[in-house]
Amino acid sequence: MPDTPPSPGPGLLARAMQHRLTWPLVTLALLLAANAAFNPGFLHLEWRDGHLYGSLVDILNRAAPLMVVALGMTLVIATRGIDISVGAVVAISAAVAAWMIGGAVDGSARFGLAAAVAAALAVALLCGVWNGVLVAGAGMQPIIATLILMVAGRGVAQLVTDGQILTIYHKPFFFIGGGYLLGLPFSLFVAGAVFALLFVLCTRTALGLFIQAIGINPVAARVAGVRARRLTLAVYAVCGLCAGLAGLLISSNVKSADGNNAGQLLELDAILAVTLGGTLLTGGRFSLVGSVIGALIIQTLTYAIYSLGVPPEINLVVKAAVVFAVMLLQSAEFRATLRAIAVRPAPGALR
Repeated sequence: MPDTPPSPGPGLLARAMQHRLTWPLVTLALLLAANAAFNPGFLHLEWRDGHLYGSLVDILNRAAPLMVVALGMTLVIATRGIDISVGAVVAISAAVAAWMIGGAVDGSARFGLAAAVAAALAVALLCGVWNGVLVAGAGMQPIIATLILMVAGRGVAQLVTDGQILTIYHKPFFFIGGGYLLGLPFSLFVAGAVFALLFVLCTRTALGLFIQAIGINPVAARVAGVRARRLTLAVYAVCGLCAGLAGLLISSNVKSADGNNAGQLLELDAILAVTLGGTLLTGGRFSLVGSVIGALIIQTLTYAIYSLGVPPEINLVVKAAVVFAVMLLQSAEFRATLRAIAVRPAPGALR
């Protein structure tokens, strides 16, 4: 009797469970299902005034700035770095754009929209270059180097805004973070363009391999001919540029710039989104797709907390507890421990 070939089912399932994106996708699906269970209209989409309305669209729109920052943060973390200054860079970018546009009630811009956007992005890029110079050039620890700008950046933003909340009345500026294109929020197209550009560069060129090499072993990468310092400086510059773009999206959406509160704790959400997406803080292999999923998880969780009426004083605790559980489930060591406990024979059982 010929041997029966093994069933491919369990093997495929086991491989799927080991994939780095499996648990982030499962987490996102569970959060969406929980929202739909407690809010009957959660999945409802409505076409009104030329574009889509609905909770899903709102989540995507509000997650766009975090997606952009998380994409830049992914490259930095992949090189064994960290950037805790992105929240301050968001505030600086928003402040520069608001100051250049001006606060004229008639909606006129002081220097023009294009100049304001270019200046805000240029300043954000310089902030990223500054971090890169300190890390790659001066040899500072990434958390210390970016801590400098995290502290000083808030002061710079408040100097630009003169300690006030600058209100923006220039309607064309509102389109960046609050407009719609083809029925969808324009911010999604911005985040999608950033993702597509970085994804192509990291998967269709040697850039992704070089970044992984630096994260795995910087010394070996340098010996192999990878220009580690230049590449490290470049990824910090890209991270700063992404933070500046997120600052434009946020300030455009709220129609103002607040040097003190804009981007507050955004750096922590960005790091969390990257780790939820399966990228390790120890550097090496990374996932841009995972970081986008991580940003969606955070925003969906935030929406669920507010829609379920969780008291504001404990919503951060609830958010932390959910994230803690998700990170445990993503840990291969933790899952192996659970399996070992589950299959452990009972006392006195025959072996």
